[in-house]
Amino acid sequence: MAGVIQPINFSDMKCDVPELKGDNYKAWKERILLHLGWMDIDYAIRKDEPPKITETSIPDQVDLYEKWERSNRLSVMFIKTKISAGIRGSVEQYDNVRELLKAIDDQFVTSDKALASTLIM
Repeated sequence: MAGVIQPINFSDMKCDVPELKGDNYKAWKERILLHLGWMDIDYAIRKDEPPKITETSIPDQVDLYEKWERSNRLSVMFIKTKISAGIRGSVEQYDNVRELLKAIDDQFVTSDKALASTLIM
């Protein structure tokens, strides 16, 4: 049948995330963000942490915090599995996905600038 558009099943799509080794940082980050989005656990990257749950929290606040916490926890675990052991040691202490990504960014932006300076000289 010509002209029939078949729906895309995202679970059938392959998005291999390489292990971060240093020289593949930009491709690694693109794949990480894409993969977390496909897994629908990128909420904690996109949204600020909501207030912690207290005895006076209403159900909507509890649901929002639990959604954020699950997204954050799974994202951190997934990212840490995609980092080589040598790099993992310097980022192991992060439990917040945004802080983890920022620490990795800082490490590689700094080394990219150092490499660029070395190459220019």
